[in-house]
Amino acid sequence: MTDGRADVSRRAFLRTAAGATAASAAAGTAAAQEGTTEAGTENATGTPAGTGTPTATGTAGGSTGTASGGETGTGGGSSGGGDGGSSGGTPDFGGFLDPVGNFDGTVVDATGQDTATVQVGTQANGGAFGFGPPAIHVDNGATVQFEWTGEGGGHNVVSKPDGPLDSGSAVSNAGVNYEHTFEEDGIYTYVCVPHESLGMKGAVVVGSDYPTVSSGGGGGGSSGPPEVPGSAKSLGVATSFVMVATLGLAYFFIRYGGDYETPE
Repeated sequence: MTDGRADVSRRAFLRTAAGATAASAAAGTAAAQEGTTEAGTENATGTPAGTGTPTATGTAGGSTGTASGGETGTGGGSSGGGDGGSSGGTPDFGGFLDPVGNFDGTVVDATGQDTATVQVGTQANGGAFGFGPPAIHVDNGATVQFEWTGEGGGHNVVSKPDGPLDSGSAVSNAGVNYEHTFEEDGIYTYVCVPHESLGMKGAVVVGSDYPTVSSGGGGGGSSGPPEVPGSAKSLGVATSFVMVATLGLAYFFIRYGGDYETPE
């Protein structure tokens, strides 16, 4: 076929195929943009964030604000109940309380109280060498009273690694020998210096602005690869189809027909 009259030349075919491919790509891009715009509009009109129902919190027994070691706090350590209205998550103690014998992950919720009590010299760590409770959550501005049980020898309350707590030298007489009013949010860790090696440690969580553990599992959404929009999938399928069809027709045309010479 060399007369160039009724048959389409190879060059003309390639020009036509290229034009068709470009047109299909442009149409697919426009469709993808339209789909993205619609998706953005739907997201913009969705339910605003922050309207979820707050989780339930534990209770701190006693009308006088005294929190004993046997009380049940916030279960998983999250707080937010009482009149304090704390909105923090699970406190991150950075492993500080891991060696403490009477710490099971529970943070006693004493928010909403002006005063809370921590016993010094409760049964833990092989004797009267514990704070009860070892972890407590109070409001900003609340006062924590440290009440010695009179057991286990001399004890004291000292911040570690640093902080505002310092009851001085170890004493053994029973009663409230030290108290502190917390005026800044955060986590305040402390020890009994004479019995620190036995695991006599404690922590006070104040307010709602404090370090929290990452919510890796549980009720959170599963992390995975980002979802590809449907418009992008459609564009990819359409483009692939056009390319395959064009290449197939080009191969067929080159293999079985077409002008190999430019018509004069």
